Amino acid sequence: MVLVKVHKKEGCILVAVCDADLVGKRFEEGNLQLDLTGDFYAGEEKTETEAGDILRNADHANLVGQKSVALGIQEGIIDEAHVQHVKGIPHTQASIVHG
Repeated sequence: MVLVKVHKKEGCILVAVCDADLVGKRFEEGNLQLDLTGDFYAGEEKTETEAGDILRNADHANLVGQKSVALGIQEGIIDEAHVQHVKGIPHTQASIVHG
């Protein structure tokens, strides 16, 4: 299961997807920080199928964690070369091009 939160602003849909076990934590490495303590990623539990459906209809995506990033790669919205890591935690952002 992953947590999915949909943010809508000015006609755009941004989907935040995070592995459930990472929400509420903060990771720091050098001058990089991955802060998951706020409510930006605190969404609803979804199966990978449900999360994939939501991602495919989004304009932008933020993904954090092994399962979430793997889902983005599987759905074809993330290029593995753009995945970054903080303390071993993968994360990435993407703009999603439709059809």
